[in-house]
Amino acid sequence: MEILNYRNSLPLGSMLLEYRLESVLGSGGFGLTYLGYDTHLETKVAIKEYLPVELAVRAPDGCIVPVSSGTEFNYTWGLDRFLQEARVLAKFTHPNIVSVARYFEANGTAYMVMNYESGLSLSQMLRRIPRPDEAMLTRILMPLLDGLHAVHEEGFLHRDIKPSNIFIRDTGVPVLLDFGAARLAVGGVTRTMTSILTPGYAPLEQYSKEGNQGPWTDVYSLASVMYRAVVGDHPPDVVTRLKEDIVLPSLIQARDRFSTTFLHGINRGMEVEEKKRPQTVPQWKAMFTGEAYVPREAPHSAPMSGPMLTLNTAIEALGKQNDEPPTTEVIGPASRRPSMSQLTWFAAGTLALFLVVGGERLFERYSSDTRERAPAAGEKPKLTPREFYVLDRDRSGYLTPDEVAGDAMLEQNFNKIDKNQDGRISLEEFTNFSQ
Repeated sequence: MEILNYRNSLPLGSMLLEYRLESVLGSGGFGLTYLGYDTHLETKVAIKEYLPVELAVRAPDGCIVPVSSGTEFNYTWGLDRFLQEARVLAKFTHPNIVSVARYFEANGTAYMVMNYESGLSLSQMLRRIPRPDEAMLTRILMPLLDGLHAVHEEGFLHRDIKPSNIFIRDTGVPVLLDFGAARLAVGGVTRTMTSILTPGYAPLEQYSKEGNQGPWTDVYSLASVMYRAVVGDHPPDVVTRLKEDIVLPSLIQARDRFSTTFLHGINRGMEVEEKKRPQTVPQWKAMFTGEAYVPREAPHSAPMSGPMLTLNTAIEALGKQNDEPPTTEVIGPASRRPSMSQLTWFAAGTLALFLVVGGERLFERYSSDTRERAPAAGEKPKLTPREFYVLDRDRSGYLTPDEVAGDAMLEQNFNKIDKNQDGRISLEEFTNFSQ
């Protein structure tokens, strides 16, 4: 293996406590990672050093010092967050999260000591295997989701998920590396946003100090990693997407190699608007597995039974529209809601018996003072405005595929009802349709 020299690194062969520095594994805007040798335990380790190049430099004696008195506050702030990151990661023993065995301060900065493992980064893997199949990507994605959820449960975010920060062990087990707490802290002070995010993998909320970041932020980044693997090219920068969005058309081009469910999950995870993305890792994971998602916030609710709707015929339909880029939101899984097929009409003029799944529509939709006249024998049922307004949860005046998900009749006839084929149903289209 070629030993590379880095101008900012400590001399190879020097000692940090009982660790001898063997080589530099990597370098970035916020520090270096060394291959070290534990002379006590006689084993290899990885050692990460905090060195933000915009704020500090290495003095001749090897110590890290702020560039000037004007950067000292920012440097100290970032150092504190680096140590906080180390403390949090040291609590985890998850197989898919980098394990921090020790952290300490020296040379005017701080260090994390991690287990060294043989393997390669996902970015390296994608250079060797430029067209991985769905089974391979699923084996990478699912364990990462479990690890990421464990981190979110502790109130911690990654904020810099990208192919180079995902490590694939020789055993095939993926590990999430290089958490970005220090990057966010430093960026919040210095406002040098280009240094604390990776274009293409960072969602819109990371471009602003006031951006609303949460689990959905990491969802976007990990979805972008999957986009990179599926499409074979880096995802477009989110700012560029505001003007022209190529994400969905690019995913559609891969429909011959990947299932609709998998492509839909990536597309939903990469929604530009944060509120349209899955808000938690379990919610996003359910889109890939087809399992029903029950929010933890409602522990007393009855679990939703049966598989979620995972097949997405909209992608195939959109793929045939070659004249203009498709803009229709992809139909995908959603919380189960009562379908019209569950309603049994006994006779004209009598009360409607109904079943409610999930408890979201209840008496409002079919109560005696709101429902329309039951269809007479041989008459095709008409969709009513009251049904439309119950379904229109975001009060946009249109129904999206997600809002009708769970209604078998509406799902099957969505494209027929959507006369102008704009990917949504207006009140007029809704009420003018009859089976």
